[in-house]
Amino acid sequence: MIGSEADWIAGTVPVTSSNHIIPARRTICHPKEWSDFIPIICRGWAASSVTLLDGRRQILSFLLPGDLVSTACLLEPMSGRTVEAITDVTCRKFTRNDLKAYLFQRPQLLEKLSKTWVEERTQADQLALDLGRRTADERIARLILSLAERLAKRNMVSGQTMEFPLRQRHIADATGLTPVHVSKVLGEFQRAGLVEINRRSLTLINEKELRRAADWR
Repeated sequence: MIGSEADWIAGTVPVTSSNHIIPARRTICHPKEWSDFIPIICRGWAASSVTLLDGRRQILSFLLPGDLVSTACLLEPMSGRTVEAITDVTCRKFTRNDLKAYLFQRPQLLEKLSKTWVEERTQADQLALDLGRRTADERIARLILSLAERLAKRNMVSGQTMEFPLRQRHIADATGLTPVHVSKVLGEFQRAGLVEINRRSLTLINEKELRRAADWR
C-alpha cells in the first residue's frame, strides 16, 4: 500500500482492527447501512457508486489497495454509497470511535487525513468536469491515465503494464457512456497503437499520444 491515500492509517495506527475477504461482485458497503467500522482496501479493486431508482449507476471512484472506502465514514455511520468488489477484495476494518479518538489527538495525522479529504474532493471535481465537458475519447483516456498514475504510486505497474480488471460496463458507468461506446473507443485506441488490453491487464504502448487524446496537461 506504499504511496496510497490511506496507507499511513493501516501501517501506523495501533488501533484494533479485523481483516475481511469479500468475493468479487459482492457488496462491501450498502449506502444506507449503519456501520461502526471504517474499511480500508488492502488487496483487490472495488467501485464506489450511487444508483438511481431505475438501476442506472454512476461510479464515483475506483478503490485500490490502501484506499479508504470513504473519508465520510470517519464522521458518519452511513457512507451514502454502494461499494462493490470488482475483484476478490481483502479489507481491514477499524472501529470508528477508536480510530477517531486516536487520530483527533494527533495533529500530524490529522494533516495527513486532510490531504486525503482534499484528494477525494479533487477527484469529485474532476469527475464533474469530465462528465460535463469532455468527449468520450478524453473521458476514457483520462480514466486510464489516472489509474496508471495511482497504481504507479503503489508500485503496482510493471514497465508499462498494469492490472486492469475493469469490464466495459465498469468503464461505462464511470464515464457516463454506454458499453457499446466504450467498446468503440477502446477498439480505436488499440488499433491506433495507444494501448493493448489483454484480459486483466493493460499496457501503455504510446503514452504520449494517449495523453494528447486525454488533453492531459
